[in-house]
Amino acid sequence: MKKIFILLFLFSLQHSFTQTKKVMEPQIKKTESEWKAQLSDQEYEVLRKKGTERPYTGEYWDHFEKGTYVCAACENVLFTSDTKYESHCGWPSFDQAIPGSVIYEKDTSFGMIRTEVMCAKCGGHLGHVFDDGPKETTGQRYCTNSVSIKFIPNK
Repeated sequence: MKKIFILLFLFSLQHSFTQTKKVMEPQIKKTESEWKAQLSDQEYEVLRKKGTERPYTGEYWDHFEKGTYVCAACENVLFTSDTKYESHCGWPSFDQAIPGSVIYEKDTSFGMIRTEVMCAKCGGHLGHVFDDGPKETTGQRYCTNSVSIKFIPNK
């Protein structure tokens, strides 16, 4: 009886995950030529080709003004400044994203196993999330490329 219950529970989790994954598809669909026309070369490389900028070179790695960070491709609101912290990794780091603003995918590139973070609205590559963030908050570090986000200051 316990085995049947466990199997049913696992099946319901799998079914729930599959349904959630379908809902989480990016809403904005453009051709590669449309993205190339809209984005700078560096934005295109990071957001569409999953590249990265060199550490300590991006505009926001040491930026701590109050405001909101949005996707550079579609202006989807992603992070608030109160979730940003200095992680000493050379990229902007946040301990959480705005719920529903990002989607996740397993990334096995370069011989590593990581979790890629993408904009839920356009699918643009933002960076990766790691479990080495501040333990007093979420314990997560959203390691984000500056070129993939834009800052909107509080009024």
